[in-house]
Amino acid sequence: MDIFSSDSELCFADFINYPEIKIPADSFTFITGKSGCGKSSYLKMLNATVIPSRGIIKYRGTPISEFSILDYRRKVTLVPQKVFLFDGTIRENFDKYYEMRETPAPSDEQIKEFLTICCADFPIDANCTSLSGGEQQRVFLSIFLSCKPDALLLDEPTAALDEKNAHSLFSSLKEFCSQNKITLVCVCHSRELADEFAEYEIRLGENS
Repeated sequence: MDIFSSDSELCFADFINYPEIKIPADSFTFITGKSGCGKSSYLKMLNATVIPSRGIIKYRGTPISEFSILDYRRKVTLVPQKVFLFDGTIRENFDKYYEMRETPAPSDEQIKEFLTICCADFPIDANCTSLSGGEQQRVFLSIFLSCKPDALLLDEPTAALDEKNAHSLFSSLKEFCSQNKITLVCVCHSRELADEFAEYEIRLGENS
């Protein structure tokens, strides 16, 4: 079954045209292609952050426009390139994000578990302002992953990571998402990472 599908009429901002796209549920899907071909814009349309100028995107067979936007984004979560963490500790950042979701925050042990999955083995009382860009990116990702959405959309999650950490992160994410039936859709520029980890690949800019 496909979790996402879009027709061949799909267009963003009357400028970027897309081919017909289908993304299998529970898959580890990579979106690749040259800069400017619309990879990040497609992720934003999947999350309903932006609206197509033409065409329809469906979530499990139903047009996204038919869902309550807040409920939908709880199911389909986009982790943007730009990291936004509050001043304060890792624990405090989890608390604030869960407060915005109006749901109970995870326990200290659960937070440590998600930090480990995201290769961010830092004390939960560590101040986020003391972390490097790559470290903040992994903490940021761990917060979104802990919500266990139906689909997790990642826009270049390894951009600030070295090769070793990038491989470790994807290996850990793939295992967790497979065990928890989370569909992961990832924009990635690395051919090596796509070849190693993608179960399904969408190459944009070739036939669009």
